[in-house]
Amino acid sequence: MSRRPRLLDLFCGAGGASAGYHRAGFDVVGVDINPQPNYPFEFHQADALDYLAGHGMGFDAIHASPPCQASTALTKGTNRGREYPQLIPATRALLAYYQVPTVIENVQGSDLRRDLTLCGEMFGLNVIRHRYFEISGVDIPQPEHRPHRGRVAGYRHGEWFDGPYFAVYGDGGGKGTVAQWQQAMGIDWTSVRKEIAESIPPAYAEYIGGYLMRAVEARRAA
Repeated sequence: MSRRPRLLDLFCGAGGASAGYHRAGFDVVGVDINPQPNYPFEFHQADALDYLAGHGMGFDAIHASPPCQASTALTKGTNRGREYPQLIPATRALLAYYQVPTVIENVQGSDLRRDLTLCGEMFGLNVIRHRYFEISGVDIPQPEHRPHRGRVAGYRHGEWFDGPYFAVYGDGGGKGTVAQWQQAMGIDWTSVRKEIAESIPPAYAEYIGGYLMRAVEARRAA
């Protein structure tokens, strides 16, 4: 029996994307410069781009989620003036050397080609969480962006607002319980708020991973 295709998840964090790719059929290896004790698959603590340069040829597909702080609305507003690493250009340049399908993920406002935009509502999740994806080596159709069903639940200026979505970011104050965050994101292997907040819902990567898997299988059959 042939081995399962292998996918490298760079800047993997706690593994939101990795879980989705695993559900799509990949053996996933995660790399992050910080310890990730709750990461659910094979993990290497290392500089992501250094690891890619040394080991990238051993994978059938590559995903990267460079740090997003430089692109967030908070950084451009409240935290303006703070210095954050901007690793998207270096990640893009290095990925171009690999003749496999590649994906770069980041937040709204980031300097990515918007080949694909995903939202939690597309997958029936109780989180909005728009994310951009720059994709090379495979075509992935854009799902219809369904109208949002209401407000994001939580306190604003001392007043509670009800709604079907949770704001999964920050320290969680007034934004929902850990259990609500886990349910909203589709994440059950960590209860650490910071790890959940910095993840993408696995459903996003599972959707993308289905198309990556078809591309990898087509290459194998050629």
